[in-house]
Parts: sequence; structure tokens; C-alpha cells
Amino acid sequence: MSPVNSQSQMLDMMTRLQQVAGNEGIAPARNDSGISSDFSQVIRAVNQQQNIAADLMTAVDTGRSDDVVGAMVASQKADLSFSMLLQVRNKVLSGIDDVMRMSL
Repeated sequence: MSPVNSQSQMLDMMTRLQQVAGNEGIAPARNDSGISSDFSQVIRAVNQQQNIAADLMTAVDTGRSDDVVGAMVASQKADLSFSMLLQVRNKVLSGIDDVMRMSL
């Protein structure tokens, strides 16, 4: 799977998670999917982005590549993906806390 395809899939999943977290609507249900599998897929995609960035940075550090700009862009993409994942997680946890504080 190419980094572009994995990034677009990750952005689609993050958009669905953001819609659920922001109460903008419920993500369309798929037969084999739930919120936990969506989170798992997003986490795997973010991890893959970080691994790609680490590999590119290692290649630049060891002299196997001179594509410093490509390595920095991959590093920034990985950082942005991780930050987005943390923001979605924080929003979901905030929503769970709000539900726990509700009185019946």
C-alpha cells in the first residue's frame, strides 16, 4: 500500500471519527466495522506514517538518501497525523466524561 493511499484512508477514517465525536452525525455503518475497528485502523495508519518517516530519516542520516526535504515532509505528515489522532481521542474522552456526569 502506498503512503498516499494509506493517508487518504486514514483521513477518511479520521473524518468519520470526528463526525461521531462532534455529534455531527453517525458514521455510516459497515458490515464488519465498528468504532473500535475504526480506531484500530486509524492507529495502524498513524503508526505506518511514523514508521515511513523514521525509515526516511534513517536513510538520510546514514547517507543512503539525500532527500532531506522528502524526509522532513514525511516527518511533518506523521506528526500531524498523530496530533489529529490525539485530538480525536481527547474529544471522545471528553464526551465519555460528559456522559458519565449526566444524572438519570
